[in-house]
Amino acid sequence: MEKETGISKKVEEFLQVFRKGEEFTQELLKENEKLRYKVAQLEEVAKFSGREENFKSHTLEERVKFLEDENKNLLDRYHQVEEENKDFANRYVEVEAENNNLANLYVASYQLHSTLDFNESLKIILEIVMNLIGAEEFSIMLVDEKTNELSIVAQEGMGPEARSSIKVGDGVIGQSVKGGEAYYRDGDPTNLKDVDYTHPLVSIPLKIKEHVIGAIVIYKLLVQKSEFSNVDYELFSMLAGHAATALFSSKLYSQSERKLTTIQSFLDLLKEK
Repeated sequence: MEKETGISKKVEEFLQVFRKGEEFTQELLKENEKLRYKVAQLEEVAKFSGREENFKSHTLEERVKFLEDENKNLLDRYHQVEEENKDFANRYVEVEAENNNLANLYVASYQLHSTLDFNESLKIILEIVMNLIGAEEFSIMLVDEKTNELSIVAQEGMGPEARSSIKVGDGVIGQSVKGGEAYYRDGDPTNLKDVDYTHPLVSIPLKIKEHVIGAIVIYKLLVQKSEFSNVDYELFSMLAGHAATALFSSKLYSQSERKLTTIQSFLDLLKEK
């Protein structure tokens, strides 16, 4: 059995917050269902009681017709209650799905800002894209301000034919970064015979305000991932800003740490002299 990833564990821990509420809601739904059937039954009994005297004076044929009508009314009422119960059950499923989505978004955001180590930040983003979005082949690219090129700083599952760098403004990815707008490939994301590294499924510019520092580029989804869901688009939106901030901050911190180490080494050298 594969070891549970850190982000998956965090999602499960966060979901525990909702567990008791979900159990209580399920109990309420069951009790509500029982009460609805009981109310329907009592309503029909009350209707029959009001017409009991009149019923006794009718012929046998009329009584049979009357009971058939009553039975039909009761069945119709029960069917109505069943539909109402289904509606409540569907709403419960929707709420449960929203709770899972909220947990994913919360944990992803929390994880992104939990470290100032650049390599750790890259690892967390890889985990989010792989485990929460369900991507199989993808890369994280950052812009080199000197060359104005996008270079891969981390990737998952990509073949050797992938380009290591792309000029900003060139192709789908370069245009997405230059314009600062997310790109989503048209059509079924799973209906791909071969991966085309020049034409990705998704390209998400990493932006700090209006400044683009890189992109998350997805080329292929996992087999069990049939399409992008609403929460995926929420994650894309969140990654556009939060991942950019996390990477930028951790990179600055790493650079400042190296400078401080260099300065400290120089001061130590002067003290020795």
